[in-house]
Amino acid sequence: MAPYKALYGRKYRPLLCSTELGERRILGPELVSDTKDKVKLIRDHLKATSDREKSCADLKRRGIEYFVGDYVFLKLEQPPDRVQEMFHVSILRWYRLDPSHIVFVEKIKVRLDLTFEEESVRVLDRDVKVLRRKSIPLVKVLW
Repeated sequence: MAPYKALYGRKYRPLLCSTELGERRILGPELVSDTKDKVKLIRDHLKATSDREKSCADLKRRGIEYFVGDYVFLKLEQPPDRVQEMFHVSILRWYRLDPSHIVFVEKIKVRLDLTFEEESVRVLDRDVKVLRRKSIPLVKVLW
């Protein structure tokens, strides 16, 4: 016994050529036109579903254009060993120039062995993290 018949108690009839018991069988050009009509109906339903999904997805999209020279934030951390030249538009965010964002770089004295010394400015916060059997002192330092 076929699995479909065992589950549903009747013979499997495909959607395109389904016939009920007692109906006359359609042969020749009538079968072709009936099949074409059902295929068109299926395509119409798929198109309507696709349009509905697209209209919901379009509500979340924004039409943003970036031009050469625009300032943007990159929503992705760059690997330190290489620089990527191209990015997908979805990971870029607008940036408006703000003078408070300008960071002045101090000259760092580098030794011959290519090391330098960092000096802390001040201690911002102290905390103790308590685990099961030990406590870990934490210090937040402004460098």
